[in-house]
Amino acid sequence: MAPPKDPVNSISSVNGVGKLEKYFTLSNSKFCVKGVPLLTDVPNNVSFNPFSSICQSSDAPIPLLQRVLPLSHKGGFLGFYKNESCDRFMNSLGRFDGRDFLSIFRFKTWWSTMWVGNSGSDLQMETQWMLLDVPEIKSYVIIIPIIEGSFRSALHPGSGGDLMICAESGSTKVKASNFDAIAYVHASDNPYTLMKEAYSVLRVHLNTFRLLEEKTAPNLVDKFGWCTWDAFYLTVEPVGVWHGVNDFVEGGVSPRFLIIDDGWQSISIDGEKPDEDAKNLVLGGTQMTARLHRLDECEKFRKYRGGSMLGPDAPSFDPKRPKMLISKAIELEHAEKARDKAIQSRITDLSEYEAKIRKFRQDLDAMFGGEDSNSSIQGCGRCSCTTEKYGMKAFTRDLRTKFKGLDDIYVWHALCGAWGGVRPGATHLNSKIIPCKVSPGLDGAMDDLAMVKIVEGGIGFVHPDQAEDFYNSMHSYLAEVGITGVKVDVIHTLESISDEYGGRVELANAYYKGLSSSLSKNFKGNGLISSMQQCNDFFFLGTNQISMGRVGDDFWFQDPNGDPMGVYWLQGVHMIHCAYNSMWMGQIIQPDWDMFQSDHLCAKFHAGSRAICGGPVYVSDSVGGHNFDLIKKLVHPDGTIPRCQHFALPTRDCLFKNPLFDQKTILKIWNFNKYGGVIGAFNCQGAGWDPKERRIKGFSQCYKPMSGSVHVHDIEWDQKIEGAELGKAEGYVVYLDQAEEMHLMTPESDAIQVTIQPSTFELFSFVPVEKLSHTLSFAPIGLTNMFNSGGTIQELEYVKTLAEKNAKIKVKGIGNFLAYSSEPPNKCYLNGAEVAFAWFASGKLTLNLAWVEEAAGISDVVFVFPN
Repeated sequence: MAPPKDPVNSISSVNGVGKLEKYFTLSNSKFCVKGVPLLTDVPNNVSFNPFSSICQSSDAPIPLLQRVLPLSHKGGFLGFYKNESCDRFMNSLGRFDGRDFLSIFRFKTWWSTMWVGNSGSDLQMETQWMLLDVPEIKSYVIIIPIIEGSFRSALHPGSGGDLMICAESGSTKVKASNFDAIAYVHASDNPYTLMKEAYSVLRVHLNTFRLLEEKTAPNLVDKFGWCTWDAFYLTVEPVGVWHGVNDFVEGGVSPRFLIIDDGWQSISIDGEKPDEDAKNLVLGGTQMTARLHRLDECEKFRKYRGGSMLGPDAPSFDPKRPKMLISKAIELEHAEKARDKAIQSRITDLSEYEAKIRKFRQDLDAMFGGEDSNSSIQGCGRCSCTTEKYGMKAFTRDLRTKFKGLDDIYVWHALCGAWGGVRPGATHLNSKIIPCKVSPGLDGAMDDLAMVKIVEGGIGFVHPDQAEDFYNSMHSYLAEVGITGVKVDVIHTLESISDEYGGRVELANAYYKGLSSSLSKNFKGNGLISSMQQCNDFFFLGTNQISMGRVGDDFWFQDPNGDPMGVYWLQGVHMIHCAYNSMWMGQIIQPDWDMFQSDHLCAKFHAGSRAICGGPVYVSDSVGGHNFDLIKKLVHPDGTIPRCQHFALPTRDCLFKNPLFDQKTILKIWNFNKYGGVIGAFNCQGAGWDPKERRIKGFSQCYKPMSGSVHVHDIEWDQKIEGAELGKAEGYVVYLDQAEEMHLMTPESDAIQVTIQPSTFELFSFVPVEKLSHTLSFAPIGLTNMFNSGGTIQELEYVKTLAEKNAKIKVKGIGNFLAYSSEPPNKCYLNGAEVAFAWFASGKLTLNLAWVEEAAGISDVVFVFPN
């Protein structure tokens, strides 16, 4: 559990502040770290202020303060002043050239990704942080634009190498002219320690968010689940969801959580009947101008009759139906795009286009015609039932009655309720339509259908004074009907409607306070997955309570713009988003790498990354569209996963490279298991951000095999206390999951050379070798039928006495257990009974394990060796 909040502490009263050498200086227009220039031609209106002069008190727990304050000499704050007040400033912080940097920038309103370069002019707009390589002192420096007062900031490129900072309030009525701490800088000789230290300092300084270490991630973090999005899109309904969950159970994998995504809410479209649900919606985009007209489930869920799926006459489900609806809706979407393109081309006769659109709409409406004809599940769809016989409560109760292992049921909603907010006059809430105004800082962002639609329709915005009432009204109802959490999406709409509400900081504070309060009251304080939230406003202002969130853009099974190679290269782009975003987001929330489809062409590629990402594993398979052999390499029969102990991060030699289209770099990510480490090597080459075209696109010339190397030193063992000892081993066994090879390595060994084909990967498990005698060495690798073999090992104990030499291992899972043993054991005991095993001269020691339900799938394995 997170520690209780301490009262506000005076910084000077907390032990650990000492007179230590300051790392940074600003003089003679140069900003230096330990005498090494970082920025030159720094304008006279830029200031640097040490931590102690800015931060006077904090509500951070005493142990966190005691850890942070001794580091305060390693950082400080940049500021600037202007002669006149304004609501938005762009100011140079100085310039740099010839110094490698890694950065994170917003390529869409909602989503961020990595970018590298070596000049201030190489930066992209809306950069959230920039990590500079300073090899002269074997160190790294991070510059993080932050919040000050009512202003938030971001870094931007300037001409001639200038590094620009943009400070904006988001309201023409909120102005300032002076900033003492609009960006934070910090230095360290370890880039991962640097991230941890810098965000810890900012937590102490800002007092507006809490670190992940202060919170508890939701229960689903180490489990397997199913999300309904790609299976149904907006056609989601109870019978389909039921058969979807049942599919997994019958396939031998029990989902432990279910996310009912967009499509379950009561939404209506302006101009249509205000008290009736919008009809025949299929694809994402068609619902984006719709608004909530009531705070409970839509008619198709309200009509569910309790017990209807439990009896012998439960309605069947045609898995082809959603696919047919989706296929027809895609035809309609393409026809509408063709018409819009014709309009842009100034074609005046649109009759042919309009005729096609009318036909496709009629076809789609006809396909929906018999949707509600099955009386066996119908209840009272138009009223709000006060009984428990119908609707979402009856449905969740029936799900839990049938599927005993289903721990959590989440539902989707937008931060403002629905994509278009709440319909004015439809609920007890004070809502009005607010036009959206996109910040100029996003002018260089990628065109985005969601943003286009939101600007088109505006937001039905509930007044911030009612934010707590708004969320509690939704969430208390959901909790009462059996929902245990929410996936909150479309979070960054707030910044586009903040003008009359005190600006983006004040508005965000009001809304996130209301959301946090409701989360505490209704969903155990942590039952929330945040999404479309990858901007510093959210992380600095919205994460006091929220402890989990997406670290990548959506999983796209194909390029929505029609590039056939997007089926492949988009998958590598997704991994890059997740890996690099985890560097900063992982300090504050549990990284969630999003769902994928187990029957996708690149499903194995995704599965390899999810296996070691350190977060939950969930898929968005359509009903009947599963690769159970693949899923079972990720998931135990009880729906739990062999999760890593940390969150996956890029290795140090990838930090200032571009593993998407530099034609030479393999993405490598590292993580820990309880008794070893793991490296994943992924060939993500073939796509990336094009600043001129302002979009992520394919670079087909890069989609080819890549070669690289992997070493035990690639794992940052010191980033976890338990890992530090593992990193001191004299030798390791390395198991290559895809090649099914086993190697021995010492810290002095040459790196393992590897060539990875496009859209493929290799996983390297590193397990310390234990010397049981002068000639006997042993190391358990785990279940090799699981991608993360080392994650299956629950406990490990070595007994080394004159009387015996044993290796005692608790292993969770079913399948082939592998260990390295330089000599054969005398005996092997499995759950107390002697069993046969196989030992090979190469050192491979194997044993087959069954799943023992009574022991939660955990087997006790003991190898007894001769004295």
